[in-house]
Amino acid sequence: MNLRYVIRELGLVMIVLCLCMVAVMGWAAQNWAGGDTDERLAVLALLMSAAVGAVVGLACWLFGSRSGQDYLGRREALLLVAMSWLLGAALAGLPYYTWAWIEHTALVDHIFGSFSACYFEAMSGLTTTGATVLDDVDSIPKGLLLWRAMTQWLGGLGIVVLFVAVLPTLGVGGKKLFQVEAPGPTQQGVRPRIRETARILWLIYLMLTGIQILLLKLAGLNWFDSVCHTFATLATGGFSTHNASIGHYNSWTVDMITIVFMVLAGVNFGLYYQLARRRFGTVWRDPELRVYLGILLLATIIIGFSIYGKTSTLMNGEQRIVGVAEAARQSAFQTVSIQTTTGFSTADFDLWGFVPQAVLVTLMFVGASAGSTGGGIKVIRIMVAAKVMFAELERVFRPHVVRTTRVGTGVVDSEMKQAVLVYILGIIVLFLLGTMALKLLEPAGTLDFTTAATASAASLNNIGPGLGLVGATHNYGFFSAPSKIVLSLLMVLGRLEVYAVLVLIRPAFWSSD
Repeated sequence: MNLRYVIRELGLVMIVLCLCMVAVMGWAAQNWAGGDTDERLAVLALLMSAAVGAVVGLACWLFGSRSGQDYLGRREALLLVAMSWLLGAALAGLPYYTWAWIEHTALVDHIFGSFSACYFEAMSGLTTTGATVLDDVDSIPKGLLLWRAMTQWLGGLGIVVLFVAVLPTLGVGGKKLFQVEAPGPTQQGVRPRIRETARILWLIYLMLTGIQILLLKLAGLNWFDSVCHTFATLATGGFSTHNASIGHYNSWTVDMITIVFMVLAGVNFGLYYQLARRRFGTVWRDPELRVYLGILLLATIIIGFSIYGKTSTLMNGEQRIVGVAEAARQSAFQTVSIQTTTGFSTADFDLWGFVPQAVLVTLMFVGASAGSTGGGIKVIRIMVAAKVMFAELERVFRPHVVRTTRVGTGVVDSEMKQAVLVYILGIIVLFLLGTMALKLLEPAGTLDFTTAATASAASLNNIGPGLGLVGATHNYGFFSAPSKIVLSLLMVLGRLEVYAVLVLIRPAFWSSD
């Protein structure tokens, strides 16, 4: 394995993160110069963290540049992808820790006083999970809140490009899965297709970002909140600049804009590529898109009927009797937020009762479309698994009938079936292991099963809020340091589709040719 080359590329990743820190620091410095004294510590924290990261990144780049080989094989690509998130989160969390160190001499009393909390917050950002340890978001300097939102935006863009540019070349059924979702843009070799696809996806992502920022500004938000919430929406991250999340604004307009862009972020970005090439029929006929939208509509109707006529507690603390319009508004927002794994909230769904909660927990596992910024198992895998299950049921009473399993016009072969079923089984096993680990790591009697299970599910599926002590109005700050590390690992496992991380623990990965 060409470790020097991987180290060199990791150095470049760190340098890019540092440049983003400097950009955020520049904005915070302008606020400080304008009289916002709270930004002084944020500027210092970002400056010091960027300096440390730049030195380490440059050292890695110089060390790796001596390799003399620029070959990115399968093992190198897997290692680079996994380490980019694992080490990137450490660097991204450094501004939080530095800020706590500058602001308070007694770190033990500070929310970011332990590096595990900082790592958790940064990993939650880069994996676009949206879980937080903060109990008072409004008290954090705006410079750090902007950096927090920036980590989500970078993570969202990174995972889209990763999916279409790296993972399809790594095997484990990835390439075939991508072809079933949306046919490849060209029939050329992999390299020119990747370059063209990545460039167009960057442009699409930037365009959607600009449009939502302008719409939120027109809806009454200031530029800072518009940018931060746009970054969190398109990345399906869910970090807000207020304790009450999107519910802070209590605005129909803001809710509707956010719903639309959450839905767009949960769509396979390969379809936007097809739109850019004017292949409108391909997009309309895409089976995953139709099922994705159908699930959103069905879940919205079920939850809407379940909460209609009852009292709902909004995120700002207001209690409201849910009429028809309010039921549609709250159910649509929370359904879209959870299935796209964004994690924004306008109401405390932890008080909605069994049926809405059961639907939302199910949506946590279903997730958004593959090739989107969303997490979860992905709709296309659920479709394939359902097709396989129904085919096996038919074989029970028609053992001699042989049918070709299809999703849309794509044929699901045996390799594809195995890859999908093994992935779903892996998610279930990791969910159970995560739940048990949290129960074991926390003091006896302090963590109920609902909290442990939904915290595990919300982290693994990159959602953020769960139920119980990690519900919409709560946070993850009470977890012990070991539990925060476990949750951070679940986040990166879910974000990188499990294989890219788990493969690192196999000795054969390091020893095989």
